[in-house]
Amino acid sequence: MDSNYKIFWTDEAIRNLESILEYLTNRWTQREVDNFKKKLGKQISLIELNPKLFPRSEYNQRLRKAVLSKQTTIYYKISGLVYLFTSRQSNERLK
Repeated sequence: MDSNYKIFWTDEAIRNLESILEYLTNRWTQREVDNFKKKLGKQISLIELNPKLFPRSEYNQRLRKAVLSKQTTIYYKISGLVYLFTSRQSNERLK
């Protein structure tokens, strides 16, 4: 399946990703950080190939929810915007 769907990261998602990577770098080995990045890249690729693959968010039906790990979830709109949240953040911000 070939899709023309492109991901556009929000400024907040970029800041969240930077914060997550900084946290992981300070607490995990480089190998674990690289594995996280690889897993994130694969998940983003899946979204690009099939944007409707993941279920709608229970918090906001306009968003889809792709669980990356127990601590990290990718929320995105079919319009292409990406929101990246960790379990430390409130889901109230998605409404």
